[in-house]
Amino acid sequence: MLNALWVGFFLAAFLIASFKLVFLGDAEIFAALVKALFDSSKTAFEIALGLTGVMALWLGVMKIGERAGMLELLTRGLAPLFRRLFPEVPPNHPALGAMTMNMGANMLGLDNAATPLGIKAMQELQKLNPSSDTASDAQILFLVINTASVTLLPVTIFTYRAQLGAADPTDVFVPLLITTYLGTLIGLFVTGLFQKLHLWNRVTLAYLGGATALVGGMVTYFGSLDAAAMTRQSSILSNVLLFGIIATFLLMAVRRRVNAYEAFIEGAREGFHTAVTIIPYLVAMLVAIAVFRASGALDLLMGGIRGAVLALGFDARWVDALPTALMKPFSGSGARAMMIDTMQVHGADSFAGRLASIVQGSTETTFYVLAVYFGAVGIRRVRHAVACGLIADVAGILAAIGMAYLFFGAVA
Repeated sequence: MLNALWVGFFLAAFLIASFKLVFLGDAEIFAALVKALFDSSKTAFEIALGLTGVMALWLGVMKIGERAGMLELLTRGLAPLFRRLFPEVPPNHPALGAMTMNMGANMLGLDNAATPLGIKAMQELQKLNPSSDTASDAQILFLVINTASVTLLPVTIFTYRAQLGAADPTDVFVPLLITTYLGTLIGLFVTGLFQKLHLWNRVTLAYLGGATALVGGMVTYFGSLDAAAMTRQSSILSNVLLFGIIATFLLMAVRRRVNAYEAFIEGAREGFHTAVTIIPYLVAMLVAIAVFRASGALDLLMGGIRGAVLALGFDARWVDALPTALMKPFSGSGARAMMIDTMQVHGADSFAGRLASIVQGSTETTFYVLAVYFGAVGIRRVRHAVACGLIADVAGILAAIGMAYLFFGAVA
């Protein structure tokens, strides 16, 4: 899929540029495409290079949390809920431990730990699967929760926003947290309807009801503020929460006698390696998007959608962030490049730039997760997994648009 999208960007740019040259007499169009090639490849390298310090910082902090037992703590906290959501999994089965550890790693933004734990969980669930080539209910629900992607620490989003000049890179934290929760909740309930899950037991209601009350309270409180107060207070809350998490990790490290400095250095090394690793992917996608935009194809597509939205009498500012939303279910790297392109064109602190950041951080790459997790255990018949995963994606995207208007609607 990613290959088809990448090639399609170039071919569409070539066809539209050829039309402009032959029929519109635009003699400069191909020069613009070539300039976009060189400029975007240089920009991709500069962005990746500038990410090294921030990535090293945050992955260092994450490593302290991991060593201090934060992943273990989240695992223990989620275990009672998971025993109710996956009734066909026997108590104390290894699958429950692997699933809760995977979710804990996802919440903390520990992607390198989350993926192998997710594959391990899927393998353990496969041992309980009566049909080896067909996804079980437990496997589908586990995948949907992964694609909805509950994220407590969207570190990479903050990193890109900082690199691209956001005045306060973390100001999207609260709306992003609300959005990712709403997307996950919808995904859980839709899958529960497909599978006829009994979600109304005390434990499940206690978990979901408590989280929903907290999120609903945040929405109600911030919705009662004027635009300036909302922006200021959400920014303060975001920064207090994030620095509070760092302080908590350090206190846990002290309590468990973990060498926080050495853990930080190890994580920082991983951050440096990660920043270098993404250079080819950034170059590939930013170059493709740049020529697609330079040809006029992207403006033509977005202009058509914007015109239809305006004709219906709605605000159309969210359309500028739509490329990130459309790309996200298919390609994480492609959506990341779309987000960067949006922030470069419109500004990191623009409405579109903030909305693209929220979308990027609040949903997962559904088809990638499906291919990796089901492919690891040889599942060919996925049943309702794709439908439920995409419904969760759409719910997350709609929630992101709603939160962007709630928190940043006054931003141009």
